[in-house]
Amino acid sequence: MAEDSLRVAGGMMSSGLAVLLNGEDAKESSSRTRIVPHFDSSLHRPLERTLEYIFGLPEKSISPLDGGKVDSSLVRAVIKNQFSKLHCELVSQREGISVVGTSVVGLDEYSICGEIRIVKPPLVLESLALFSSARANACIWKGKWMYEVALETSGIQQLGWATIACPFTDQKGVGDADDSYAFDGRRVSKWNNECEPYGQSWVAGDVIGCCIDLDSDEISFYRNGVSLGVAFSGIRKLGPGFGYYPAVSLSQGERCELNFGAYPFKYPVESFRPLQETPPRSSFATELLRCFSRLLDRSDRSLADTLSRLRRFASVEELFSPVSRAICDEFYYILEQDSSLPEYLGRGAFLSFLLEVFRTQAPHDCSSLDRVLDVLLESSLSHLIFAHVLNALAFSCKTATLTLTECPYSGPYPYLALACHLLRREELMVLWWRSLHFEFLFEGFLSCRSSNKHDLQQLMPVVWWPGSSEDISHESSMGFTISALSEAINKIEEKQRNLCLLVIQFTPPISPPQLPGSAFRGFLQNLLLKNRGADRTLAPSGVTRNSVLVSLFSVILHFLSEGFEMLKSNEAVRHNVGFLHRGGQQKFPLSLFLKNDPHRADITRLGGLFSHISKSYPTDDQEEEIMRWEEGCMDDEHNRITHRTEQKPCCCIAYDTDLTKSSKDRGKNTAKSLRGQCSSIPERSSHVAAECSAGSFSEEIEDKPSTSNQSDPDFGYRPVRFVRTSLQESRISSAILSEEELLDSLLLLYHIAVAPNFKQASYYMSQQSQSISLLEETDKQIRERSSSDQLKRLKEARKNYKEEVMECVRHSTWFRISLFARWKQRGMYALCMWVVQLLLILSKMDSVFVYIPEFYLESLVDCFHVLRKSDPPFVPSTTFIKQGLSSFITFVVTHFNDSRISNTDLRDLLLQSISVLVQYKEYLEAFENNQAATRHMPTALLSAFDNRSWIPVTNIFLRLCKGSGFSSLKNGESSFSSTVFQALLRDACINDGELLSTFLNRLFNTLSWTITEFSVSVRDMQEKYQVMEFQQRKCCVIFELSSNLARVLEFCTHAIPQAFLSGTDTNLRRLTELVLFILNHMTSAVDDEFFDLSLRRQGQPSEKLSRGILLAPLVGIILNLLEASEDSKQKQQHDVVGLFASMDCPDTVYCGFQYLLEYNWDGCVSGDDAYVKKLGQLASFLNHLVNRTSSQEPASIEELFNKDTTDLDDNTCCICYAGDANAMLVPCSHRSCYGCITRHLLNCQRCFFCNATVVDVIRDKEEEDT
Repeated sequence: MAEDSLRVAGGMMSSGLAVLLNGEDAKESSSRTRIVPHFDSSLHRPLERTLEYIFGLPEKSISPLDGGKVDSSLVRAVIKNQFSKLHCELVSQREGISVVGTSVVGLDEYSICGEIRIVKPPLVLESLALFSSARANACIWKGKWMYEVALETSGIQQLGWATIACPFTDQKGVGDADDSYAFDGRRVSKWNNECEPYGQSWVAGDVIGCCIDLDSDEISFYRNGVSLGVAFSGIRKLGPGFGYYPAVSLSQGERCELNFGAYPFKYPVESFRPLQETPPRSSFATELLRCFSRLLDRSDRSLADTLSRLRRFASVEELFSPVSRAICDEFYYILEQDSSLPEYLGRGAFLSFLLEVFRTQAPHDCSSLDRVLDVLLESSLSHLIFAHVLNALAFSCKTATLTLTECPYSGPYPYLALACHLLRREELMVLWWRSLHFEFLFEGFLSCRSSNKHDLQQLMPVVWWPGSSEDISHESSMGFTISALSEAINKIEEKQRNLCLLVIQFTPPISPPQLPGSAFRGFLQNLLLKNRGADRTLAPSGVTRNSVLVSLFSVILHFLSEGFEMLKSNEAVRHNVGFLHRGGQQKFPLSLFLKNDPHRADITRLGGLFSHISKSYPTDDQEEEIMRWEEGCMDDEHNRITHRTEQKPCCCIAYDTDLTKSSKDRGKNTAKSLRGQCSSIPERSSHVAAECSAGSFSEEIEDKPSTSNQSDPDFGYRPVRFVRTSLQESRISSAILSEEELLDSLLLLYHIAVAPNFKQASYYMSQQSQSISLLEETDKQIRERSSSDQLKRLKEARKNYKEEVMECVRHSTWFRISLFARWKQRGMYALCMWVVQLLLILSKMDSVFVYIPEFYLESLVDCFHVLRKSDPPFVPSTTFIKQGLSSFITFVVTHFNDSRISNTDLRDLLLQSISVLVQYKEYLEAFENNQAATRHMPTALLSAFDNRSWIPVTNIFLRLCKGSGFSSLKNGESSFSSTVFQALLRDACINDGELLSTFLNRLFNTLSWTITEFSVSVRDMQEKYQVMEFQQRKCCVIFELSSNLARVLEFCTHAIPQAFLSGTDTNLRRLTELVLFILNHMTSAVDDEFFDLSLRRQGQPSEKLSRGILLAPLVGIILNLLEASEDSKQKQQHDVVGLFASMDCPDTVYCGFQYLLEYNWDGCVSGDDAYVKKLGQLASFLNHLVNRTSSQEPASIEELFNKDTTDLDDNTCCICYAGDANAMLVPCSHRSCYGCITRHLLNCQRCFFCNATVVDVIRDKEEEDT
């Protein structure tokens, strides 16, 4: 049939047809007009036949056209006469529903309980009260009906149906009464007076379909088009006017968008109708769009088949202009007649039409869409429909679901791609910018729907992990899934960058004239302004969904790391280097810190609040200054690695590594104007490392004296000649969106949005490791067990562990794909380098340093540790600090005790960073090779040992001095320690006697307090004869802290014994009392069995369950002092044996040391000859002690050890267990011995037990008399 239709006389094809059907000829002569004769030999008129095809009319329904010409008026006549008759509207029958007060379904304002704000008209809602409820104004009593709820947030919301009799209060809402039914995906429950488990957990971006079937008396719910099953059956039938109303209840801060049918449902359910009546002429307008689609000459359509069926045809090019204009005129005329039609079509058929023309997957048909837009935008009425199209695109981005089979062009990608193409049109960009909801829609474009457990199962149906026993095909399948999802995320992020770049390039058409970037700056500032409290426990209302902030972070990070032409300097453009990787001279405008802009007013600074700091440090004379410095100027010469040194930092090395695996056809960003061709913004080329070193710093840097009150050794170690400030050259240039502004916003975005995501990722990765260990242990037990009952329990446990592992693997994989992309890690590494250099430079200036926002420091520390712990590793740990981040070591060691940082939590954060890093050999070496660390850290650590920071300081001391005493655990300690810092600590103590005295005093007090707390907790459990989980956990923590403190004290006696043996005997006497104090508690307080029970924790090494971990340092302390006494050449030193012998509790002393000698040390210390020899020294010490004691030796050792500790006199001191409780504290009335109280009150005026302030101490009368 087709071949017959293509034949002409003489076996020749017409030239027009040949050109039309020959693809190659068409490409070679694309400028040739596609024309065929208007008449054939049979006098048929192909023009009329073509119009009939375009409008779907029966053959020969169009009368012959006079003159053979077509114009818009003629086509509109065809539409009004033939086409409209064929597509006349049918009146729908709507029984079983009534809308109160109006024809538009919306909220009944009189039903609202609480406070509901309309975020965006008509039905984007937010609850401002603790609990708000409302009903719609539509009542149903018959038929099948539904409405949709798009979740803007994913908290507690109860969505469903309720009668008018359902009471709404500040505590009760939908589902909390009879004839009231609701679904809550946060709590995964259904509600009807009481709650029952139902459905799936929901996430922001989900679309919940609420369906009621009054024919079957059932209510069901759908999540993204997937049925959750029948929730309620047998619901009560009600009469007209007394039926069910759509109703919602929202907790505070929750937001959702209701759709009763004002626009087509995203996930319509078959046979269920919308509550809002469909606009009557919507189907006619939809048919017009289909006609427009037929008019397009698309290469993906079978045009030859179309022509063969028509048999006679005319030029499509000739008809396009008049027909398209006539269709548009009629289309816009219809829109004007019905105010509800633009939204219904703009968010439905019209959007589908544009997507069909554009194609949802690459390559997109930009030329065809441009032809359509050229015609559509000619009309002054185009704003009616395109405003709703932009709304629909933003909504679709928020609710789109990633589908593995559609990757990489899945999720929000097609909507973002279309939005980018539309917004290249200046008139559409202006239309969007002028809308009242510009920022709301912008957030929508940057949104990505989250994934819950069920979504991840769909995305990753097959799971594999290293060591998995699954089939080998699972590994390749998992690899394919990761690759597909990674590419999809990359495509989405690329389009988000393109969209942001269009907004940055846009110049708002207002007066006074604006510069490019002002629209983006305003959006960014307002977004951060309303989200600054998002990291609080109770976030403020209006907080943006996390995905928007994370997307914006990725966009800005890419701009700063990879660069884009608008913000690049001339040199950067020439070398294609991003802001964070340029090297050479750096600059930063101090106005970002010193100006009290409204959007930064309540940001907490390092020195406190702005209003408080400004009284001490006025900012008027520095606001316009720009700080300049040379990259790496704050690093030691031998550690200095910059983007311009021969050896490159890790971020540049990582680029080279990653790009060997990347595709070769990375396009360049060629967007030159708003209507230019949209293209991707590429990653940097593989020669970036060489380009980082390009250029030279030719200017001579001026000297500027430090304004800090601190000396250079305290807060920096590089001369200030590398730094200078200058006034801004031009006020106009300051209005341009600068890279430094973006850097400032990037850090705040990281702090409030990205850091919590990394924390969650760390949780799942840690949980994955634990679950895999439990699974492997269970498999091992299954292989070893033969009992059927045991096997059954083990197999059930294995099933649960495997499900946990699979869930953790899916979540961990998703976080790796979305957060740990290589280019993001490289950008974050360069960001850390940049920020730590900035902080070190500004720390030289008190008047500026105190104004730095706290989130700069918090983001720096968190980002550093995220990169350090990234899985897979960003770079080897041996080079992570060495090649680019040695300045981070400089910063933390010089500022963890910096009084200019008013927030003690921030100082603790720096201290904890040191505590973590020194655990690893490669990082400890970085500290040893850092001049700031060796000069500053020993003294600062000793000073920082106070009531707040003693725990991390203790941990640091242990890391630096581990393995140096009797308390070294068997197979429990790493072999490495730092002899460098041990020597530095010893020198610091020797050179500053006052500092040493203060440190020892705090150490004695803290250890005494922890031992007391532990003893009281254990005794309390023993008296109640029950071990509570909380108390057990508390005992374990306190016991471990006590052991650590004792090991620090052991190191002190080893490194600086003269502090105890020379001078006054205060330190030695307090040490002696403390040793006996601990021995009393460890040997007399409780029986061994109960003691071990109180410390038993699952998964803890056996050696940490015994008393030996605390007793071993005591042995080391005594032996260190004895050895120092023997080796000392000083004639005047204190007698250690004599001091122990002079204690007024000789029985306690003897029993304690005898207990140490007889203790089984096999599980606590290494069993080599050295330790045997040391135990012999302890025995010799005890013999000397016995010989010199002035009291009578106990009758027998057995008598002492056989004393029943449970029969102790109630009047025994519960602190030392060596004397009577002969004194009472006032006002709390707690009792202890007078000696313990007196020693305690020397340093602390609070009660041992209740922490109450001690007003007085009352001794018993008998004691006073004696």
